[in-house]
Amino acid sequence: MDRREFLALSAAAGAAAHAARPLPAAAVPAPPPPWYATMRRCGQLNFNERDPLTLDVAAWIDYWASLRVNALLVNGGGIMAFYPTEVPYHHRSAFLGTRDLFGEMAAAARAHDIRVVARMDCNYSWEEALRAHPEWFERDRDGQPRRHGESTWLFKTCMFSPYFTDQMPAIYREIAGRYAVDAFFTNGWPSTGALGVCYCESCQKVYREQVGGVPPERTDATSALYRRYYAVFMDRLLEVWRLWDAVARERRPDAVYVGNLGGGIRVVKDLARIGQVAGWFNADHQGRSGDTPLWDCAQQGRVARCVMQGRTITNVTGAYSNSRPVWRHVAKPAAETTLWMAQTVASGMVPWFHWLGGSPEDQRWRDTGREFFSWLAAHEPHFRNTRSVADLAVLFPQSTIAFWRGSDRAQGTDYLQGLYAALLQGRCMFDFVHESDLSERTLSRYRALLVPNAAYLADEPCRQIRAFVQAGGSLLATFETSRYDAWGDARGEPALADLFGVSVAADVVGPAANSYMRIEQRHAVLAGFDGTALLPGPENRLPVRLREAGQPALTVVPSYPAFPPEMVYARTPRTDEPAAVFRERGGSRLAYFAGDVDRTFWRSGNPDLSRLLQNTVRWLGGERQPPVAIEGEGLLEAFAWETEPGYALHLLNYTTPNLTWGMVERSYPIGPQRVRFEVAPGRRIRRAEALRSGRVLPFEQDGAGVRFEVPGLVDYEVVALT
Repeated sequence: MDRREFLALSAAAGAAAHAARPLPAAAVPAPPPPWYATMRRCGQLNFNERDPLTLDVAAWIDYWASLRVNALLVNGGGIMAFYPTEVPYHHRSAFLGTRDLFGEMAAAARAHDIRVVARMDCNYSWEEALRAHPEWFERDRDGQPRRHGESTWLFKTCMFSPYFTDQMPAIYREIAGRYAVDAFFTNGWPSTGALGVCYCESCQKVYREQVGGVPPERTDATSALYRRYYAVFMDRLLEVWRLWDAVARERRPDAVYVGNLGGGIRVVKDLARIGQVAGWFNADHQGRSGDTPLWDCAQQGRVARCVMQGRTITNVTGAYSNSRPVWRHVAKPAAETTLWMAQTVASGMVPWFHWLGGSPEDQRWRDTGREFFSWLAAHEPHFRNTRSVADLAVLFPQSTIAFWRGSDRAQGTDYLQGLYAALLQGRCMFDFVHESDLSERTLSRYRALLVPNAAYLADEPCRQIRAFVQAGGSLLATFETSRYDAWGDARGEPALADLFGVSVAADVVGPAANSYMRIEQRHAVLAGFDGTALLPGPENRLPVRLREAGQPALTVVPSYPAFPPEMVYARTPRTDEPAAVFRERGGSRLAYFAGDVDRTFWRSGNPDLSRLLQNTVRWLGGERQPPVAIEGEGLLEAFAWETEPGYALHLLNYTTPNLTWGMVERSYPIGPQRVRFEVAPGRRIRRAEALRSGRVLPFEQDGAGVRFEVPGLVDYEVVALT
């Protein structure tokens, strides 16, 4: 529920209470949650232009009803109308004839008690609109309208133009007036990716009057012009979002506008600001391609949760093969699709199952969706989460990812990926926290904050991290964390350097291979490294010196030639330069790696670096047991939730040759997983059930600790404790 709806409902409740006999404040019932807050399954059928000729509405609704979806998205209009629109320049399907395909689907869905979401597209329009309203469209520097890359008869509309404030609201109002839909969703907008540069009259006016200048050749975060434009762009995005949400609610106060977001950890637009206006966050994160790691969907859930504060999040699973290249009309393997939906629900999102085209010739995807959604519906209470059980927080460094100025853009995410992979290997329970939300209220839930090279970090989050440490929280940071402000302008010293007792000694060294970290003295973080005096070094490092005399546990051995063999020996085998610093300060434990050990692990896969990160995280926790401990073979990702009926532990099996290449074609089962799960003091557990396999599990409870064994894990398991 957003602020506007809350205020409206509160006002209505207040007026009713004033008219009747006054009630004590405690007796006034809280407003009910919006319908989408309790939605647990969502479906989407994407029409194509020819579908009005052949689409069988009854058959499709029977299918979606068999999935027990709470809401269904079907194409309303924008780029193309699938109903007899009367809005000028709202292009109808050439094959619509006298049919009202959207209206038929909406009525059929309602007959099955399924909510209706109008899927819209605001991004392109047609040549007749271009001729009548040239001001609606984006332009190249030479003034030419921008055509779609494949469907070249379509032209790109501009967010700063009246198309967004006049034409789209007119279409929304027509649809809302005729069909009383429950929500509007826009395909492709606003997205979370990079900002483009448009040269239309509207944008030139924005640059003249609000930004100060003219549209540049390209976006560049080092430019003061871009920085001003970024703020203006975000203001406009939120203005449009609020407008469309208000229009959606004109006929139905419980309706909502839903934007198209997603992007996983690869985001540029300000997610925290979007999260302030979004009642419902949809991640259009339909699948993976190339070398994207298998856990990409679960990662998306963590990103969305860190800005939505418990409000509704959905994630789209494309049933089609959205690989590279893409095939829209053949299904991806069932194992890949199922694991993507499993990651969706495990990470706290609501699954949204999607197919494109009303007359599919490949039917293999149907049973995949039906089986998973039916299982979800049968166990729905256990997916109503109330809070995460995790006690580790990983800072989501959006500024570093969005504005990283290095030559390799992927490097901005590599630090986070490396830490993420190490935490999975260590079977740690963690949440993401956004860099703009590090308040005491947020961080007090966690015993440690892990910061994977948040090089670009504003003053306020630095202050909040310092307060967290002063209150007894523990901290891990790597490489250039806090060395720059949020836009990448350098500070004299990293803002958090004094917490770790270091000062910068020189500029960054690297990339340089064949460097090392020398073990100078034993420490808990070096457990398991018997038999070696050297550990692999990071590819890049920030040279630092200790502010007070002392002996680091790890020192730097600078890079030396790796070829030819005759030249492979250390020119400087010993230094006093710290490779890492481990400190205890009151109740806090502090760990700092001067190099990019997280990124280097991600790029190399060297297990020593993963072990070093895992050991450090365990050391930060002190003597306290983690809330969930899992022992067993295989690579898995785990989420632990307190739920309405009790607790739920989600286990995702990533033991597959398709971890970062290709699609999962089948599961590779792993053996028993031994679990200790800590519940609230005084809470007695009476039943442990593995929901996927349908097994009731034996368990023992000793105080708050509940111990049980999951006999084996195929692809995904959920253990419910009640």
